[in-house]
Amino acid sequence: MKIDIIVADQAHFKYADKIAELMSESSKGTNLAKRTPEYIREKMECHKAIIAISSDGAIAGFSYIETWSHTRFVANSGLIVAPEFRNSGLARQIKRKIFDLSREMYPYAKIFSITTDTAVMKINSELGFRPVTFSELTQEKEFWDGCKGCRNFDVLERNGYHICLCTALLYDPAEHTQKPHTKQTIKQFIKTYLK
Repeated sequence: MKIDIIVADQAHFKYADKIAELMSESSKGTNLAKRTPEYIREKMECHKAIIAISSDGAIAGFSYIETWSHTRFVANSGLIVAPEFRNSGLARQIKRKIFDLSREMYPYAKIFSITTDTAVMKINSELGFRPVTFSELTQEKEFWDGCKGCRNFDVLERNGYHICLCTALLYDPAEHTQKPHTKQTIKQFIKTYLK
């Protein structure tokens, strides 16, 4: 079955209730925070969400962007895949699209993700994220308030918002910019590859 993975907009508002339901169901077994249909529609309206829709019109997956600290930080959040589309590589494709959208919209922002899901950690690692402490993320109270919908919020709260069951992962674009070639690197390239 063909699945389209695209930037969501107002035309996708009809999926918001089902997405909120999927997030609620997924939150039972993970650290995923619940979101309301209104919140999801807001992300769609601002073009800060990726949606995956099957050829028969079913919602297959979703993820959204949230900005913090005056767009110095961007969170890739709410990654879900409907049960019937799991184990197909769809999560990796959605994650790639939300990452690319984040880089396009906020090229200088640090992108972060907090998760307990090992598959998400692996995907993030492939994209260039590295594990960091919570102190390296945005410190805005509103961000951490968003964790209240997570079943592990009490752990975070008890530890003063410094430790939780989640792993924090960060992509810093400054660490991935190509360095200009120097005479030494050009000589090394010629010596190695153009013998």
